[in-house]
Order: sequence, then C-alpha cells, then structure tokens
Amino acid sequence: MLTSQIAIGCDHAGFALKQFLINVVRDRSLKIFDFGTFNEESVDYPDFCRAVTDAVLKSEVERGVLICGTGIGMSISANRFPHIRAALCYSEKMAKFARLHNDANIIVFGSRLVEKEIAKHCLITFLETEFEGGRHQRRIAKLS
Repeated sequence: MLTSQIAIGCDHAGFALKQFLINVVRDRSLKIFDFGTFNEESVDYPDFCRAVTDAVLKSEVERGVLICGTGIGMSISANRFPHIRAALCYSEKMAKFARLHNDANIIVFGSRLVEKEIAKHCLITFLETEFEGGRHQRRIAKLS
C-alpha cells in the first residue's frame, strides 16, 4: 500500500530539495503537508523537525520527510522523540531496508550530499515499502 499523507520540512539548506520532492509527491497524487521553511533564509532546523515529528506522532500523516544540509542534524533532532524512527538515506536500498526492517516513519536527506534524482527514488521506495514485521517487530519494540 502506498502512503497517502506525508509531512515535509527542511531548513534553509534543504529548501531546493524540498521543493523538488514536493513535486514528486504531488505527481503521485499524494497529499503533502509542507511545514517549511519557505525560502533560503537561515533558520534553525530543530523547529521544522519538531513540526514534522509532531504531525507523525499525532497520526496527522503516515510518514515524514526531513531535509537539511547533511541530514545529520535533522536525524539527531527527530530521533530524540519516542516512537520516531528517522532514517538518513542516500540510496534506494537504505530506504527500502529502513522501512522493511526498521519501520522508519521519517526519511531524512542531506541536500548537500544526495543528488535530486537519487533522493526522488529513495522517497518513492520509502513511501511504497511496507514494514516486514516478524522478528523486526520485537526489535522495534525495544526502541521506544
């Protein structure tokens, strides 16, 4: 089953990639909630991370997307919250296994380190891949 509702947020470094990925999501007729930022003026990434994680935690969306320069800051920030499993991905295989084995509910990109087309394919894979469950469920339960 394809995820139908997604939250997206970024800092100034991730703005251009965010705009590109919003179009990818819209081209697939999915609903996307854009939590900013809305330009390339310097901002603090934890503010935008919090908006996306809150939407995921409140089940307002099924999954989230976070983008900053390297993806590291957003990953650290998002994974502070119980029940958030944010995965920094740079390949389709990482995105696939983040969902299959880790039930990741947020994908993170580093806009300075990943090409747009690779991010596009990672996002599509992330949205289309279901959690495998089984032995992985036991491990996920130990995370929160």
